[in-house]
Amino acid sequence: MTSAPVTIRAMERSSTRREATRQKLYEAAVTLIAEQGFSATTVDEIAERAGVAKGTVYYNFASKSVLFEELLRHGVGLLTASLREAAERTVREGGSRVDALDAMVRAGLVFIDRYPSFTQLYVAELWRTNRAWQSTLMVVRQEAVAVVEDVLREGMANGEFSEEIDVPLTAAALVGMVLVAALDWKAFQPERSLDDVHAALSRLLQGRVSGRP
Repeated sequence: MTSAPVTIRAMERSSTRREATRQKLYEAAVTLIAEQGFSATTVDEIAERAGVAKGTVYYNFASKSVLFEELLRHGVGLLTASLREAAERTVREGGSRVDALDAMVRAGLVFIDRYPSFTQLYVAELWRTNRAWQSTLMVVRQEAVAVVEDVLREGMANGEFSEEIDVPLTAAALVGMVLVAALDWKAFQPERSLDDVHAALSRLLQGRVSGRP
């Protein structure tokens, strides 16, 4: 009578351990690849940095390329989830769709502040066309942009935004604005706080650069 629950608990523990191991491998890989590039990074180095045996890498991922592809999925998935949660929370609390976009800007900055190495890799890989994972990267990029598109369409539907907005291009521009501004912040203006950067982007988002009401 007790064998099934015990088996389920054992499976849950095994799954939790595996996810923890994969997380360590993701963190090791993103750090090394950011430091020295994909080609120069070896599986041995990833295993050593993660504190696991080389065989553990291959147990979890068929190759270094598969590891990196899954790393991209994992990282952009976290970003997408944080953007969606920020927008949904803002709307639940009675905020406008502009407020939701502003909350997404901040969520993006928080993500980049926490994972700067991943963000550097992600932006660099967007410009490459000869990678085996290019199609995967395009898919996960669109998933992140689609969250912003949804908010823009909702704002258009309820009259908050102009119907002349080009939704796909505007959504991509907003995501790009956050990525580029945050990387510039980290690389060239690290003395600024996250609040400073968010305030500057918020003014751009809300059309207050000119100083007009």
